[in-house]
Amino acid sequence: MANSVEVDRMNHPERRLGARSLGRLLGDWRPPDGRGLAGELTERIRLLLLDGRLPLQTRLPAERELAGALEVSRTTVASAYDGLREAGLLHSRRGAGSWTRLPPDQPGSTMSSPFSPHGDQTLFDLAHAALPAPSEPLRRAAAAAVHDLDAHLGGHGYDLLGLPVLRAAIAARFTARGVPTSADQVLVTAGAQHAIGLVLLALAGPGGRVLVEHPTYPNALDAIRARGGRPVPVPLGPGPDGTGSWDLDAVTAAVRDAAPRLAYLIPDFQNPTGAVLDDPGRERLVDLARRTGTALLVDETLTELSLRGPTPRPVAALAADSPLLLTVGSVAKVFWGGLRVGWIRTSAAMVRRLAALRASVDLGGPVLEHLVVARLMPELEQITATRRTELAAARDHLLGRLGETFPGWRPSRPGGGLSLWVDLGAPVSSRLTMAARRHGVLLAAGPRFGVDGAFERYLRLPFTLRRDRTDVALERLATAWRQLDHADPVIDAEPVAVA
Repeated sequence: MANSVEVDRMNHPERRLGARSLGRLLGDWRPPDGRGLAGELTERIRLLLLDGRLPLQTRLPAERELAGALEVSRTTVASAYDGLREAGLLHSRRGAGSWTRLPPDQPGSTMSSPFSPHGDQTLFDLAHAALPAPSEPLRRAAAAAVHDLDAHLGGHGYDLLGLPVLRAAIAARFTARGVPTSADQVLVTAGAQHAIGLVLLALAGPGGRVLVEHPTYPNALDAIRARGGRPVPVPLGPGPDGTGSWDLDAVTAAVRDAAPRLAYLIPDFQNPTGAVLDDPGRERLVDLARRTGTALLVDETLTELSLRGPTPRPVAALAADSPLLLTVGSVAKVFWGGLRVGWIRTSAAMVRRLAALRASVDLGGPVLEHLVVARLMPELEQITATRRTELAAARDHLLGRLGETFPGWRPSRPGGGLSLWVDLGAPVSSRLTMAARRHGVLLAAGPRFGVDGAFERYLRLPFTLRRDRTDVALERLATAWRQLDHADPVIDAEPVAVA
């Protein structure tokens, strides 16, 4: 029977990480007073594992090599590695090296990423930007779907494209938004992440460059790397309400210089900044794609969650039949993450190509879930209207509490989406994330949204947690902030009381 280390290797093919690469991932990890270097290094590597920035079964650099890259003593690195081994996070073989791993007695529980489905439910979750289900509409849809299921039980249940009734419902929604769409232009997937992976499989491939906004959705970065792709980051500049804006000259230059096969973009309530790309910017992107042959992968997962009126017209409206324009979406943010249903909208020919590739990944989606979502789609406007009201109040509540408790922080004020992008005023995001976890608060550190350790000054804070739990979480976060070993002029002397 295989031991846990052998199982790790079977499930996670070995990767090697050089000392310089690990140094970039670590970022500014040293404590200000220079003391406790080994313990801080242990904690920072542990955080990289928790965040998913350091994959499992990765061979870490040799002690001497890492000590040289970090300009610390070999004893410091050796002590840090010892701490990781004691925690069950590192397995070593004499003369062969050391590999990251999970503790053998805790497979996926305490060592899960903030973005892992195995997260600890006892924590105050300020990492996931996700809402609970709309209970009554979902129960009604599920009950109706059970009756709809009878018509499908005589078949084999496999469908690479998705149930026709759901594809038609998704196409109707695009058409209502000003993008004429037929059902044969829609491929139903197991969520937006699955959709992104399929597009990458079709259009990027090993070694392929993929242009991304910087910062961007971290699971998209993970998907690019998992398929051997190379993200090409283009920074977002300052924008209104502290969100961000696209430097389309920089995007154009990056396409010219890096020749990416694909550009992954989030034009509506960009995750994590909340920025929205205007109509002229969308036109420039589509024109750039036409001139260069660069495919555009447009993520519309948050599009329906506008808190300030209508968003600009969909990018797909500018090239409705082009195989170079692929739009992905999901019901996870509007309905519920437990419904693993997403889609790709593109040309009918590209849909057929993606469906053929899909057979190597999976053989179709769950029929009952497709029927549930098909029943929910006609209620989308009503459900999102309720969501928007609740989210606007939750956003304003979180902004108010942050202003009272952390007056030195500078949060964005997005016009939609599910989260704030907060400038902490100092490069302490990873350290704060570690400290907060010790107080039972789960955060996603700023570098989780970037490449090579960027965004240590930033933190994404969702406004999806129930209000009473948000208040308690901020109390605990205030305690963690005060305990960071730096001069702290920006926080009140006492934590805010629970309302």
